[in-house]
Amino acid sequence: MGVKSFVEGGIASIVAGCSTHPLDLIKVRMQLQGENLPNPQQIHNLRPAFTFNSSSAAAAIHHPPPRVGPVAVGMRIVQSEGVAALFSGVSATVLRQTLYSTTRMGLYDVLKQKWTNEDTGSMPLARKIVAGFIAGGIGAAVRNPADVAMVRMQADGRLPPAQRCNYNGVIDAITKMSKQEGITSLWRGSSLTVNRAMIVTASQLASYDQIKEAILKNGVMADGLGTHVTASFAAGFVAAVASNPVDVIKTRVMNMKMEAGSGAAYNGAIDCAVKTVRAEGLMALYKGFIPTISRQGPFTVVLFVTLEQVRKLLKDF
Repeated sequence: MGVKSFVEGGIASIVAGCSTHPLDLIKVRMQLQGENLPNPQQIHNLRPAFTFNSSSAAAAIHHPPPRVGPVAVGMRIVQSEGVAALFSGVSATVLRQTLYSTTRMGLYDVLKQKWTNEDTGSMPLARKIVAGFIAGGIGAAVRNPADVAMVRMQADGRLPPAQRCNYNGVIDAITKMSKQEGITSLWRGSSLTVNRAMIVTASQLASYDQIKEAILKNGVMADGLGTHVTASFAAGFVAAVASNPVDVIKTRVMNMKMEAGSGAAYNGAIDCAVKTVRAEGLMALYKGFIPTISRQGPFTVVLFVTLEQVRKLLKDF
């Protein structure tokens, strides 16, 4: 039962990850909007960390560049980088889902089987949340290099041509980062990755199970596609609301490059959060929320619908 749970979760996660990858890329690009503030010398390198170093930079805070929505961001990517750019970093997504979601989905199911009350056949919500925290944290711990590589690959196209790394895949990205910035760069933002994964897994998996059980218990719908879609979309919304602030900070910390002769833009997650809020306002933590929910909804729907179908196909194995 244990190995089967990991296989089922892995297949469903890879399908969901690849099918919604363009939405994830748009989300990352939107989360990086406003991070580079105008400066005549280094317009593409400065971040909110430096916004209080000069009066001109401070003044720029009151006149931020106009922000565009997900559709405009997507069109801009296609126009400037081509349709294929929407799948930048998809190899990292496959690796990420293979390492991360296979672990978290399988481990959550194992814990759910162990902690389900044999008499009632149900599991309290509190235990579901704890199971999600444990499964998400362990899964994230092994996938961080793929996560960093995916963010870098997705963000590479927004840089001027001369500054792009032009990664040829996830292995190339990991190799270049290791050589240029050190092996520890692959674990940049790992605490954020783990925290976000714990939040997402707990909110996503626990809410799906809880909502699905409520629908079936109250006879709203039978156990079929309608129930799976309804419960999974609601779970996606819960996960998006809970995880977006951590996701924004994680994206910015992971995208931070260490260059010779210059200090780090952020001294950790808290520093990044404080500088982001000071420079761009509290709602900056919800940048990319529309593409987040636009991706999280379909991703969660595809994830659980695929998972339910895979379980049926592998039922006799």
